[in-house]
Parts: sequence; structure tokens; C-alpha cells
Amino acid sequence: MRGKQAPRRKITSDPKYGSPVVAKFINYVMKKGKKSVARKVVYDALDSVEEKAKKPAMEVFHQALTNVSPMLEVKSKRVGGANYQIPMQVRADRRQQLAFRWLIDAARGKKGKPMAEKLATEFLAAAENQGDAVKKKQDVQRMAEANRAFAHFAR
Repeated sequence: MRGKQAPRRKITSDPKYGSPVVAKFINYVMKKGKKSVARKVVYDALDSVEEKAKKPAMEVFHQALTNVSPMLEVKSKRVGGANYQIPMQVRADRRQQLAFRWLIDAARGKKGKPMAEKLATEFLAAAENQGDAVKKKQDVQRMAEANRAFAHFAR
């Protein structure tokens, strides 16, 4: 790696919930720099979640994130001419990043509804350990478990 590593930027809290996690999630939803659109989508989704679940939206949001966050993932490593899928523990920041990405991809994969509605249903499903994002997490965890024999290659 050349040069210095870029410094980590501090993300300010979002205006409605005062949570840096929600602010970061809004940044992940955002496309082509349209933050106001992304903010409206996420806030509408969280309002819808609060209506449907009859629980605080942040509680459901955090539950969904913890249910989607993976503990293990596989990384490819070349050892003696062969590629091995090596199970590795996931760092906390990457865990959050993957959870965001999988939730958004699962919502975008559905058709026929506005994005806010799709996100809300995905949050509710993930909070109950169901849905496409949780399925993705389970697939990744299963893959890591299946390759546990190669864990000794990790350094």
C-alpha cells in the first residue's frame, strides 16, 4: 500500500433520531448524491415500521441489524497453488457495512412497491430472523462453517 491511509471521517448524527448509525444507513441508501431523497426513504420506512410493529422504530432497526450482521465470513487465500476459502471473524465496522448492504440489496430486489415500503418490510422480517437479508447472512455463516477445516491457514 502506498502513501498514508485516509483518516476516518466522523459521521454526524441524523437530525430525526440523533443516531450516527441511521445517518450512515442513509448514506448507504443514497444514490447519485441525493441525500434528501435517501433521508425521506429511510424516515418513511422507519415510520412505517413503528406503525406496523407497534414498537419504537429504532428498537426494530437495531434488532434487524444485529440479526443480519455476520460473525464469520470466508476470504479467499492462495496457498501453494490452490485457492482456499478461509473462515475469518468479521470486524465490527465490516459487520455493520455488510448488514447495511444486505438489507438494502434485499429491499431493492423486491419489485412493485416504493423503496420505503420495501425497506420497512425487510426491517420487520430481519427483526424476526426472516427475510432475504437474514438468508444471505445464514448462507455466509454456513459457508464459513463448511470451510472450518482450512481455518489453520488464517494468520
